[in-house]
Amino acid sequence: MIDVVNVSLNFSGQTLFKDVDLKFTPGNCYGIIGANGAGKSTFLRILSGELEPTTGNVSIKKGIRMSVLKQDHFEYDEYTVLDTVIMGNQRLYDVMKEKDAIYMKEDFNDEDGIKAAELEAEFAEMNGWEAESDVSRLIQGLGLSNDILYSQMGSLSGKEKVKVLLAQALFGNPGIILLDEPTNHLDIKAVNWLEDFLMEYEGTVIVVSHDRHFLNTVCTNIVDVDYGKIKMFVGNYEFWYESSQMIQKMVKDQNKKSEDKIKELQAFIQRFSANKSKSKQATSRRKLLDKLTVEEMPSSSRRYPFVGFNMDREAGKDILIVEGISKTIDGVKVLDNVSFRVNKGDKIAFVGENEIANTTLFKIIMGELEPDEGSYKWGVTITSSYFPMDNSEYFNGCTLNLVDWLSQYTSETTESFMRGFLGRMLFSGDDVYKEVQVLSGGEKVRCMLSRMMLYGSNVLVLDQPTNHLDLESITAVNEGLMSFKGNVLFASHDHEFIQTIANRIIEFKTDGTMVDRLGTYDEYIEEN
Repeated sequence: MIDVVNVSLNFSGQTLFKDVDLKFTPGNCYGIIGANGAGKSTFLRILSGELEPTTGNVSIKKGIRMSVLKQDHFEYDEYTVLDTVIMGNQRLYDVMKEKDAIYMKEDFNDEDGIKAAELEAEFAEMNGWEAESDVSRLIQGLGLSNDILYSQMGSLSGKEKVKVLLAQALFGNPGIILLDEPTNHLDIKAVNWLEDFLMEYEGTVIVVSHDRHFLNTVCTNIVDVDYGKIKMFVGNYEFWYESSQMIQKMVKDQNKKSEDKIKELQAFIQRFSANKSKSKQATSRRKLLDKLTVEEMPSSSRRYPFVGFNMDREAGKDILIVEGISKTIDGVKVLDNVSFRVNKGDKIAFVGENEIANTTLFKIIMGELEPDEGSYKWGVTITSSYFPMDNSEYFNGCTLNLVDWLSQYTSETTESFMRGFLGRMLFSGDDVYKEVQVLSGGEKVRCMLSRMMLYGSNVLVLDQPTNHLDLESITAVNEGLMSFKGNVLFASHDHEFIQTIANRIIEFKTDGTMVDRLGTYDEYIEEN
């Protein structure tokens, strides 16, 4: 158990959050959510002991080991994968190395023998003899080969390091696990394995994530950083989101009787408490939800941008034909004889680990890259707009402010129109006069989405549009693409995003070939 008592944090005279009193108990998974900059990761650092709060304290039951997902991908470059994962239990690693050093001594004496025996007993008590097999199980569960156990961390790719560090955080059955964005850079199979692992885990899990599907699957509670406070609510992210929207509606709608709204909320709570879940924690979760009162429902101060795409012209029957496209980049064939036809109404998700294949195809059909072989043809009625994964060329070195930058992409250039449009995308006040080159990653994404909305295209091509966005903006983009009446071709790793938008899935294999299936993402996963 973790007890948080009267915790506050001030940065340069500004209060990030205050008067935080929470209890985190075993058998539960807590998802920490909040707008960018609200203090989610900072709060995680306070819980881990890395950062001291301004007031209050965090106490952990004596003898409980805490494990934290490390963010420095170069910290263990000099160690093997096996040693790196075992260091998740630092005491076990230290005992292992100390007894090995004793056995290596040339002048081994009786005192060494006594010490070695003590270390052997402690090693066995910590299941040290099963350590290598436990590491192997974690590594393989995350989709890595057992062959890398004795490889140096420095020789691994960035994505491989992410998985090894995640295995380190999960190793040795810690009592508490703290995870900051654990699904970043993971493929769908690794994410599914992690979800199953955490749902079976009997300790306490506290996680910061922008992955809504992950939060919905594993979380029993949501910890919301908002209003300069941190509050805990029962249920997963979907429950928190829907109930917070209902609360906001109730507050805003002064003409409705509050009694009717309360009945609506009570029915909503009942519906969620009756839902079944594959999680072993479902029974206790339902008991908690049954006891939940309307007064305990969440409310939020967070703002959601408006993302909506309208077509200036409806598309005809012919959308896009791709025939026999192949492309080799840096000696690697990333697309191999790719052919498909986009039908009217198709919303196609391009998935899988072969990101470069998705990006290459998008660049080819948008005229930014020539294929080595094959061709593509857009229908005569088609107008398309493109969201590239790398948007740096639109912003680097650009001294235009937001109003002037966005005015390049529309004939309606009055300042009142531009300020109103930017306001809906959460750029208000003097923000609209900032030079675009100094914007954050998330702000640049919102600019690129604004640009697409102004075009009025009937086909949208988007390469990883949720990168750098907070949960509120991801939700807005998600709803905007669901409502769009035209065609969408997009690449994403966000399970919820793909599942709710796509009616067709295309996956490029590592050899450049493709699999093309009609249906939802969940159906595709079940078939594969």
